[in-house]
Amino acid sequence: MKRIFYLLGIICASITLCACGSTNKNVEGELTDIMDKLYTGVKEEEKPMALTTTELTDDIFENFAFVSDIDYKEAVVSESMTGSIAHSVVLIRLNDANDAKKVVEEIEKNADPRKWICVEAEKVYVMSKGDLVLLIMSDNNLSSRIKSNFESLK
Repeated sequence: MKRIFYLLGIICASITLCACGSTNKNVEGELTDIMDKLYTGVKEEEKPMALTTTELTDDIFENFAFVSDIDYKEAVVSESMTGSIAHSVVLIRLNDANDAKKVVEEIEKNADPRKWICVEAEKVYVMSKGDLVLLIMSDNNLSSRIKSNFESLK
């Protein structure tokens, strides 16, 4: 009888673990395509002037992510080509999703919303989803919409 209860306990625990597994799965797709999804619902006239998405290489990564020792696979940044517009969206794909929490903490600690010198971002968000880390520095309205779009990514 004890063996039956023991077996039932193991089965119930297994079902519970499978049902309550991580819901923070990796978001598939090219980073540039994911970046486009982050601007979903934002009208062209609401976007910063001369907005462009650029791949980040190792030699410039720290200038946009504010940390240098991240084990990342790839990264892109979306910024205005006009230096007087405080808007930066950095999307990083990590090699290991288990590093996401630590990376978010490091970026939060080091991010500089005044990196443009004469202007400052109103809002800063740093978050993760699976193996993606996102840094948003922009005005309140736009940053909130990008944050919401990131949170709804599947």
